[in-house]
Amino acid sequence: MAIERWRPFGTLMDRNPFQEIQSEMNRLFDTFRGRPAAPEMGGRFWMPTVDVWETNEDLILSFDVPGVPEKEISLSITGEVLTLKGERRGHERVNGDSFFHGERTFGRFERSIRLPVPVQAEGVQATYRDGVLEVRLPKAESSRPKEIKIEVL
Repeated sequence: MAIERWRPFGTLMDRNPFQEIQSEMNRLFDTFRGRPAAPEMGGRFWMPTVDVWETNEDLILSFDVPGVPEKEISLSITGEVLTLKGERRGHERVNGDSFFHGERTFGRFERSIRLPVPVQAEGVQATYRDGVLEVRLPKAESSRPKEIKIEVL
């Protein structure tokens, strides 16, 4: 929000408060979409989206990382936090090319997910196909459901 000099007369006629509110709301929603201009990060940034679900045996995370080659992705697990890092590179413009519009974001990303259940780090499997990285983490024995047999008397 810009700082304006206070003027005792005519300030309400000079500006449109609804337009200012709309502008601030658009900026806020752009932040959730991962599209803000972030000068401290050297421009635009983005963060891959993720789905997390579980089966009886595994915790599964599915990251959308379109346009990122597998060699640009690194995955690590420390305690109960899984971290995905990588970089999506933009296309190079040749002198003389005319660029009209751009919405895709490029650059480095890092996404850390706190895992909801304990997992066995040594059994993690990751597969990458069609821009989707799927990570399967086997649950620790203590977090797997146990079936209890009911005895009839």
